[in-house]
Amino acid sequence: MGSIQIFIPSLNPDSKLLGVVDALVEQTAFDIVVLDDGSDDAHRQIFEQVKEKPRCTVLRHHVNLGKGRALKDGFNHILNTYPDSIGVVTVDGDGQHATKDIIACAAALMANPGSLVLGSRDFDQSNVPAKSELGNKITRKTMKLLCGIDIPDTQTGLRGISREFMKILMNTAGERFEFETNMLIAAKECSIPFNIVLIDTVYIDDNATSHFHPIRDSIKIYSIFAKFLFSSLSSSLIDILMFTIFVAMLRGITPAYYIYVATALARVISAVYNFNMNKHTVFRNKDKDKWIAVRYFSLCVVQAAASALCVKGIYTLVSSGLSSFPNESIIKIVVDTILFFISFGIQREWVFKKNKKN
Repeated sequence: MGSIQIFIPSLNPDSKLLGVVDALVEQTAFDIVVLDDGSDDAHRQIFEQVKEKPRCTVLRHHVNLGKGRALKDGFNHILNTYPDSIGVVTVDGDGQHATKDIIACAAALMANPGSLVLGSRDFDQSNVPAKSELGNKITRKTMKLLCGIDIPDTQTGLRGISREFMKILMNTAGERFEFETNMLIAAKECSIPFNIVLIDTVYIDDNATSHFHPIRDSIKIYSIFAKFLFSSLSSSLIDILMFTIFVAMLRGITPAYYIYVATALARVISAVYNFNMNKHTVFRNKDKDKWIAVRYFSLCVVQAAASALCVKGIYTLVSSGLSSFPNESIIKIVVDTILFFISFGIQREWVFKKNKKN
């Protein structure tokens, strides 16, 4: 039977880190790896005390490199040092994770090593600081809308990660707190199921010791969605621009069909651009699978047809009762905005969904 390790990244800890380690040493048989992520000299003694405890190893960054880098270096150490490791349970060193919950997450990982175990807190409790409640709820809704990830606690540091997933995460982007969000997206892309373990919601001194900065780190977290928004908006601008040009060119040539033709021509141009942006930049899909292109352009055909039919139908309906005709491009913007949200979900869940082996 394989083993599970505990990994605790820490920056400028106080005595609470010793309390976490002592409880784990006394109540479990896990090997414990602690990483000093560039703490100053005043806090170095804490790590010296950890070194003296049974089954404890201390790693050190000479300067602060961020939680993402700390996690990756911890994974690398565990992969190299414990060949029989099933996986690792990551733990915050500030005392906010009860020992019983750490054990529960380890047991969940042992029972389901193919899952990503998440120790999830209840943010509706009265002891939750306002900034933590608001930050998690906003991130949770954003993750659900944009990534299709519906989990109760997106920012938990108590996670059970399998050996194979650790290998994938070594190449996952992010050096600081955004890495933990990227980890969730990587699990979704790799079809790794989420295993939710409900844990106690503990905040000490209003979460004063947390190194998570809501504004600074939220900008980094949400920046991972900016690429998709840029791709979609720039593709839409190209589509609208080409549609407007083709409408002007074709209105007098094919008065009965110019909207359909203009829609098709504009969509071909914008689709080629959008496919390459989404595959290589947004969804970072490196699969050499011809069916990706088939799925994408099949979706484009259906979406273009839906757009053309809706624009034509609305234009005909509205213009029949007006002395001055409405602008076709304005109607198209409204229609395509609605189709955009539908298309995003289909692309995420079907077109660019990565093969599990990757």
